[in-house]
Amino acid sequence: MQRNKCKAIARHFNWVHSITNIDAAKVLSAQRSAAQRPLQVLIQVQLSGEPSKQGADPGHIPDLAGQVAVLPNLQLRGLMTMGRMHDDNLSVFMRLHAIQERLQAAGHTLDTLSMGMSADYRQGIAAGATMVRIGTALFGERSAPQAHHHAP
Repeated sequence: MQRNKCKAIARHFNWVHSITNIDAAKVLSAQRSAAQRPLQVLIQVQLSGEPSKQGADPGHIPDLAGQVAVLPNLQLRGLMTMGRMHDDNLSVFMRLHAIQERLQAAGHTLDTLSMGMSADYRQGIAAGATMVRIGTALFGERSAPQAHHHAP
């Protein structure tokens, strides 16, 4: 999530699935109007080991959850992860479920696990997902962005 987009995100959206650090969470909280419902947030956890995937380090999640949970104008609802492309991700998703259980045992009220996309949503559900992201299954493959050429 780009920092310059945080104000618009905080103002116009109800959910953010991609909190990866406390700085982004603080900016969202500061930009969210107190007149609005708290912004519902998920911490994105990097479990796939792929450098192209974003997310907080699993070892930092307890501290990050504690910091996010006390911010005004945000409500920490749970965790999100992305599995490896074209792979069996059940073990990745089970790790996220285990992290959620440890956080709940530590006193966090977390009701959301967002894991599984069009190719692996069944594995996400088997591991306890309460939210899946299946845009490709609904809308088809994305077309490659067209390069914009400007006349000299």
